[in-house]
Amino acid sequence: QERFVESGGGLVQPGGSLRLSCAVSGNIFSRNMLSWYRQPPGKPREMVASITPSGNDKYPSAVKGRFTISRDNAKSTLSLQMNNLQPDDTAVYYCNLFSPDGDWGRGTQVTVSS
Repeated sequence: QERFVESGGGLVQPGGSLRLSCAVSGNIFSRNMLSWYRQPPGKPREMVASITPSGNDKYPSAVKGRFTISRDNAKSTLSLQMNNLQPDDTAVYYCNLFSPDGDWGRGTQVTVSS
């Protein structure tokens, strides 16, 4: 059974928005800090947002003010609202634990291009 199932990616023009969703196994969702990551073409994976079980969030400077992470504890769903997308945001996006244990989902492709 996959623990993380990402969806919502697609092709968007610069300045556009997308909302990603991640279905997380219920037995790990409620008690863990969770994160969104991305892996641009030819580059290593990087964290872009994190959220504690109580809802406190944090972001790196590259996306702060443009990305918003949220969690729905009742539905065991993690979301990432991405606004003002730029070509540098092109990547495969993944959700996982704040400290991943090596088990990754398939991710969802986000392409920002005119």
